[in-house]
Amino acid sequence: MRVLFLMIFGISLFADIYATFDVFPKRSANLAFSSSGIVEKVNVDIGSRVKKGDVLAKLKNDEIKALVEMAKAKLQKAQTALKYAKREYERQTKVKHLLDASVYDKVENAYESALVNYNEAKANLAYKKELLEKTYLKAPFDGIIYAKMVEAGDVVSGAMIRTILKLESTTKRELHIYFDQKYHTKVKVGDKFIYKIDGETQTKTATITKIYPNSDIKSRKMTAVADVQGETVGLFGEGYIKDED
Repeated sequence: MRVLFLMIFGISLFADIYATFDVFPKRSANLAFSSSGIVEKVNVDIGSRVKKGDVLAKLKNDEIKALVEMAKAKLQKAQTALKYAKREYERQTKVKHLLDASVYDKVENAYESALVNYNEAKANLAYKKELLEKTYLKAPFDGIIYAKMVEAGDVVSGAMIRTILKLESTTKRELHIYFDQKYHTKVKVGDKFIYKIDGETQTKTATITKIYPNSDIKSRKMTAVADVQGETVGLFGEGYIKDED
């Protein structure tokens, strides 16, 4: 089969390197909520195309929204208190030499206490906003949903993270190219890979962008990677790596 394939391409058996390949997505991700709750809405289905930042699903979060509003009010109150405490502290500092030490210390302590309260309120609001943000599952990159394991009403747990959606890049693909380890010194980044998808007649060309440094201990094959566009994930085929030497 190897000789026949190379003869079809019209090349010398000794000039180029036979290889097989599988098609993988350029990027893929298993998506899950990192917090616990009840799924309120799922905005996507298998085959849905999404953009980075799109909300794919959300948990019920009315209580957390209320906590965020309370934290905002607390921060506003602390900010106002700090404003007046700072103004009084700065005013008293200018006449510090005329004041009794205990009076000035009281003003200074009030300012420092107001500053602490403000910083705590600010940190509390940031924390509550972070909790709210975790109730939304967003797409980490542009892509297409290829698996869905969740419906509205499902319960998820942040303590036992479970994949609920799987996302892969829309058209960007990688060919994982497998060649005999005896050619590990010949194959280089930038080499051309001439290939055919199994069952197709069209010959295509890709450029090797990466070579893994290790050989598979069972198959004795090395793996190279070439970027392509639009191929269907999971397809396979064979081809040859052009030996430019």
